[in-house]
Amino acid sequence: MAWGTPNRERRVLKAGHSSIAVTLPKPWAEAMNLRPGDLVVFDQNDDGALYLKPAPAPGGTVNAAPYIVQAPSFDTDGVLERLIVGAYRAGHDAIEIRTDAPLGPERAEEVAEAARGLLGVSVVAQEPTRVVLQNFIDPSKYGLPQLVQRMKMILLAFLDEMEEVVRRRARSRRRGTLEEEAKKVLSLLVRQLFLASRDWSLARRIGSPDPRQLLEWRVVVHALEELASYYGEALALLNEESDKLGSETAAALAERLPEIQNRLKDVVDALMQRSLERACEVYQGGPNGERLALVARRNLTPARGPPSARLARHLLERSGLCVDLLAELAIDRAVAAGNETVLAEAA
Repeated sequence: MAWGTPNRERRVLKAGHSSIAVTLPKPWAEAMNLRPGDLVVFDQNDDGALYLKPAPAPGGTVNAAPYIVQAPSFDTDGVLERLIVGAYRAGHDAIEIRTDAPLGPERAEEVAEAARGLLGVSVVAQEPTRVVLQNFIDPSKYGLPQLVQRMKMILLAFLDEMEEVVRRRARSRRRGTLEEEAKKVLSLLVRQLFLASRDWSLARRIGSPDPRQLLEWRVVVHALEELASYYGEALALLNEESDKLGSETAAALAERLPEIQNRLKDVVDALMQRSLERACEVYQGGPNGERLALVARRNLTPARGPPSARLARHLLERSGLCVDLLAELAIDRAVAAGNETVLAEAA
């Protein structure tokens, strides 16, 4: 997936003898999961504006009625953004903001920022007291395993950045981009779960053939949200005093971050494979059979160095609990599949 902002200008090209065409921005096409041969739908506004979106999947339903948020005014920072994010996560395609008092520049920018932070959402109408946002993605094209694997790659990139910070003693320049990507994928994951809970045929198409599995997926998404929060905050803290990290602190982190990274990768892969043998293997942890949280606690303490580095180590320890939870859930999912037997060795 790509989340870049496309160039707003496109040159009109000649296509055939009497037709003209405009190319689609590659980042948008990738974000919409569009492929050659896919259908798109055009909608024309009264002012001549043309809106483009992927055609709904066969048998899919289109919710045309907008979710309306109406208030005399929005004066508190963050309220509008959270309402928009909440409506998106709950599965609404059209979101309309209405106010009695005109939205000031700060609130208008807050709406635009909220749209930029959600995959497939654009502001399609903007008036002093009314703003309409529209989601253009087809939910059937975003499978739950695909999105979880995407989150895994983002989390691994967070750990890569931390390792670079402690090795080079230089600030990371990717933290903001990674946090933005994580928020987009996580919001889409939650949205997919809400939509799947109301449409069993969609649930099957995106990787949850048994409706009871949706609860498992929600636990997975919650753990991924926690990991993204811990990793983002840990990277921010290491950035604060990247040039002041002591040799002992930097060495300890540099040694253990790859171990944490490998553990995370193995656990998420086992979670998606649903193999009982593999799930049992990753559940046992490292060579000594220790869980990741215990490994982090033993190797990243006693805490020394700057306060920010100590707190970063604490966050990594807390993140180990989330990874260990995913390892437990990998066994639950494999057992629920019920297609193999594993003989466990006695202690």
